[in-house]
Amino acid sequence: MSKAKKRYSCSTCGTISNKWSGQCFDCGAWGSINEETIEYNLNQIKALGTPQATTALDANVADNIRIITAIEELNRVLGGGLVTSSAILIGGDPGIGKSTLLLQLAASLTANKIGCLYVTGEESPEQIKLRALRLGIANNSTNILAATNIENIIATIDSYKNRLLSQAEQKNDACVVVIDSIQTMSSNTLSAAAGTVSQIRACTLELIDYAKHHNIILLLACHVTKDGQLAGPKLLEHMVDTVLYFEGDYNNHFRILRSIKNRFGSINEIGVFEMTALGLQEVPNPSELFLSRSGKAASGSAVFAGIEGSRALLIEIQALIASSPMAMPRRSVVGWDVNRLSMMIAVLNVRFGLNLSAHEVYLTIAGGLRITEPATDLAVAAALISAATNIPIPPEMVFFGEVALSGEIRKVTRSEIRTKEAMRMGFNQIICAGYQNNTDDHLIRQIVHLKQLKSIIS
Repeated sequence: MSKAKKRYSCSTCGTISNKWSGQCFDCGAWGSINEETIEYNLNQIKALGTPQATTALDANVADNIRIITAIEELNRVLGGGLVTSSAILIGGDPGIGKSTLLLQLAASLTANKIGCLYVTGEESPEQIKLRALRLGIANNSTNILAATNIENIIATIDSYKNRLLSQAEQKNDACVVVIDSIQTMSSNTLSAAAGTVSQIRACTLELIDYAKHHNIILLLACHVTKDGQLAGPKLLEHMVDTVLYFEGDYNNHFRILRSIKNRFGSINEIGVFEMTALGLQEVPNPSELFLSRSGKAASGSAVFAGIEGSRALLIEIQALIASSPMAMPRRSVVGWDVNRLSMMIAVLNVRFGLNLSAHEVYLTIAGGLRITEPATDLAVAAALISAATNIPIPPEMVFFGEVALSGEIRKVTRSEIRTKEAMRMGFNQIICAGYQNNTDDHLIRQIVHLKQLKSIIS
């Protein structure tokens, strides 16, 4: 019994859907949806299939399911370490530090008696060795392979894996394979050039399928487009287990590694690194990175106690307000949502009496971090009021809380963690909405409305 089924695929990104549309919902391309007909025989499929063994959910989990690396910030982002038979995708702008981090990770794993193969499709082995010399990890036996053919790479991985199993000094039977980068790989089964949607999808599928069945941890470096999105089909992010993304810019030597997707841990977890002459170095206390402790208070600056993943961070929010002769004054935001800033300006106008309709408003998050949680509202409101009145906020004061359209200050989650981090950094005045806490009550000033900020700042 044969059946024919129709489906529609995007020629640009490879997304598959059950109905036709003029525009692809994933990549936004117009006129790229094509119809495909799939014929299959149910009886033939049943005859070719073989029953597979199943595993009970209550079965014991292996003790060595995770490999703890020597990079603590990476362990935090991954949820505790590298999970065996997993695929991890690392993206970021050119020169942000993807290859540097992967080479440092490969060298540290090899030094810890864990097999690691570094496959490069963009550089020669000599260039990798020069980078290792610069990073101070030249005395390391990490295996390097310069190749782009996926069939040859998988054959080499299989041979390397068998050689590792014969060596008794290896700590773990798992093997780590680094692919730098997936856009340079190509398969003999396709005639398309390397870097195209079909090649990226096919090569990634072959690598992941091999890794899942041979206890291999796969690390894939990925390029990004001009829009900052991971290059290749959107399906690539669904195929892997973890998606990590490097944030930062060339003017700032700090880098933030953020988890966008993680099947083995929480998302939006961040790791903070500093780019130095010896590569990426971990930042043990990220709160100091986002704070300016010049000792001189300035108007328009407020400290926010935020949460990134499971980590509490103190972040400085800076605001500047200037009069403007234009009919539509400018609103500029770096690191925050511009629409939420417009809403905050409207709330301050109606509920607080602060009219900024004839002023330009500039807001920035110090340190290059981007914040999305609503708890930032109270700190932003305090910074705007301070900038408008030219009254500095006391340097020992920290804010967190969500501001409603009525001007009411609402409670936010994980308040106790925020408070403990503020106390650890030496702040002795915490302005927030009311919550049950086990800390000293005299440190916390609970407010319920925006109008109370006037007496607090003044």
